[in-house]
Amino acid sequence: MSQILTGIQQVGIGVSDIDEAWKWYRTAFGTDVPVFDDEAEAKLMRQYTGNEVHSRRAVLALNMNGGGGFEIWQFKSREPRACAFEHRIGDLGINAVKIKCRSVQSTLLHYKENSLSGVSTRQIAPDKTEHLWVKDPYQNLFQVVEGNSWFSERKQSTGGVCGVIIGVSNIDKALPLYSSALGFSETVYNQSGTFSDLEPGIHYRRVLLRKPQKDEGAFSRLFGHIDIELIQDLDREPRKIFEHRYWGDLGFIHVCFDVNNMDRLKELCSGLGYSFTVDSANTFDMGEAAGRFSYIEDPDGTLIEFVQAHKLPLLKNLGWYLNIKKRKKKKPLPDWMLKTMG
Repeated sequence: MSQILTGIQQVGIGVSDIDEAWKWYRTAFGTDVPVFDDEAEAKLMRQYTGNEVHSRRAVLALNMNGGGGFEIWQFKSREPRACAFEHRIGDLGINAVKIKCRSVQSTLLHYKENSLSGVSTRQIAPDKTEHLWVKDPYQNLFQVVEGNSWFSERKQSTGGVCGVIIGVSNIDKALPLYSSALGFSETVYNQSGTFSDLEPGIHYRRVLLRKPQKDEGAFSRLFGHIDIELIQDLDREPRKIFEHRYWGDLGFIHVCFDVNNMDRLKELCSGLGYSFTVDSANTFDMGEAAGRFSYIEDPDGTLIEFVQAHKLPLLKNLGWYLNIKKRKKKKPLPDWMLKTMG
């Protein structure tokens, strides 16, 4: 059976100053290749922006070592709002973004050499692997984990996005969406209790899901392996991180998956009760890139985006763009072609 999701394309991060934030992310996570830098009105997202059309600037930045990127997103028509409370692990929404590295120790050294603040000591996850917690200047949390899928050998100490941690109110209710419809069928761990790498004394249930990867899809070799960790706070009633706020406000606004077959995915999600809440239906132009995009909400309202790319900028200074709609869906793009992006 062909894979429908080929990887995490990006995680959306709402910021108040794109240029300032992107500089920090380049230093911390090596996301120095811009796929697009676009200003436009987000007309199809009105239901998530107060039933008004708002303008924004968005930059999709990749780390060519491999992994997904960041869609760094800034309102141009309003001041973005921060969460009204200090959210904690287990609150509803994207709690943290997983970033892959080759070595936790060497990445920690890189952070010390660059005087990066907000970095934890080495931590141990439930599967006995090492990781770091990194908090950016805007209070967004990242988990740096060791990964084994790489696209190229570059100087950056990390790769890109390889997963997310999502707070849910009921893991059993959320599992069918992530494991069945989205294909995260492998369970790495499923544990309950207190954990040395989380807030002391708080009881959680944690389920780490992994999607078996196939060499299928235009960008599958670039994105590599992907994980979803679902986490449920067992001691308190969680709060919704984006309650009374807009998509595009400060923080992690969505996780976006690259898709091979949007129509089939729509059927799978609808069959489990997760209808598309947004669907561009045809090609949606983002200036230097284009494709079809859609959204669903998980059981707690966390926004999940899907993108089926139609046009990709390769050598922008020469005006060379690739029409992906004309290619076979299963066939990966040649490595040399992807490397022309940066």
